[in-house]
Amino acid sequence: MANAPGEIFHVVPQAAHDALVQAAYEHRGYTATESASATRMCSAASRHGIRTHNALKALHLDHLFGSGSGGCVPGAEVEVIETKFKATQAWNGHRKLGQAVAVDAMETCIRLADEYGCGTVSVDNAFHYLWGGGYVMDAAQRGYIAYTNCTSTLAEVVPFGGKFPTLGTNPHSWGFPTGDAVGYPVVIDWATSTIAMGRVEQFKRENKQLPPGCGVDADGNPTTDPFQIKSLLPFGQHKGYGLALLNELFGGAIGGSLPTLRGRAEQGRAAGEKTTSAFFFQVIHPDAISGNDFSKGRSQAENITAVLRDILGHGNEHCMLPGTIEAQAAARCEKAGGLLFSAAEIKAFGEVAAECGRDAGAWTPEAFPVFEE
Repeated sequence: MANAPGEIFHVVPQAAHDALVQAAYEHRGYTATESASATRMCSAASRHGIRTHNALKALHLDHLFGSGSGGCVPGAEVEVIETKFKATQAWNGHRKLGQAVAVDAMETCIRLADEYGCGTVSVDNAFHYLWGGGYVMDAAQRGYIAYTNCTSTLAEVVPFGGKFPTLGTNPHSWGFPTGDAVGYPVVIDWATSTIAMGRVEQFKRENKQLPPGCGVDADGNPTTDPFQIKSLLPFGQHKGYGLALLNELFGGAIGGSLPTLRGRAEQGRAAGEKTTSAFFFQVIHPDAISGNDFSKGRSQAENITAVLRDILGHGNEHCMLPGTIEAQAAARCEKAGGLLFSAAEIKAFGEVAAECGRDAGAWTPEAFPVFEE
């Protein structure tokens, strides 16, 4: 979710943020290349206002389920599985850092799409890649249609009509190249839960109540208290549940194991089951789907612009496209000259600095100017 209007944010130079995040990952044993990929995606999340999947969330997950518990192996190498299908690849991530795997997977999909019109990469045995929207946004900004889904680290979502969490938050992310039409790509990116668990952690840090319908307590009762939420609810009831289920089925087809054991390495080993996440990536070259029969002799790009103008016309001129909020957040960061963080977030970065032997005293809210609109 993007930055909310009215909140007070401090401007952190991106170089300072990136240097700290890179150092934190390397301190935990990751290679410089892995750390750079993770830093790049964390920085992109903050620049686009995705506070639920910024570096703090990424490093927290890594501590709980990644390098801190053996769920992720720093320096692991991806194994490409031999296949007869030229436009697809299947990878065994061998518990490699998720952001590093995802960056490489999307690049591979783009290369395959350039050659075959469409490219697909499936990944088994990887650690969570965090913000899926960042990968499809990058591809869409380069002119491609992109999609990804993944199974989440933990089963935190109760199925529709149930009370025990058996599904991940299981995000879906689509990116469409609409830069020529509106100045930024349309990006549809959501968890299949009403909110992400990272949003719960954010509200804990800021001591705020959540909206109704987000989660349930240990007894399955609805609650808005972030300190009481134990499981999340699917968005749109049966609709969000269906999309979450789709990720589990993709994961099962790729090689993923039982959702309720995912992220629980000790329990998984005892049961003889895998506990890693599975990813699916696909990129389509727009030329590959063109029927070359656009009205009034329009080009494909002109036709996309005409479609969007029609959707946003007829009194809908003030409607928002998916990706608008992220584009506005990026514009705010551009205006500010850095990345925007709350006081609570900057204090949390101070803890990260202390962990990796950096000057924690430099990470106080007072050290960074307040952003003024």
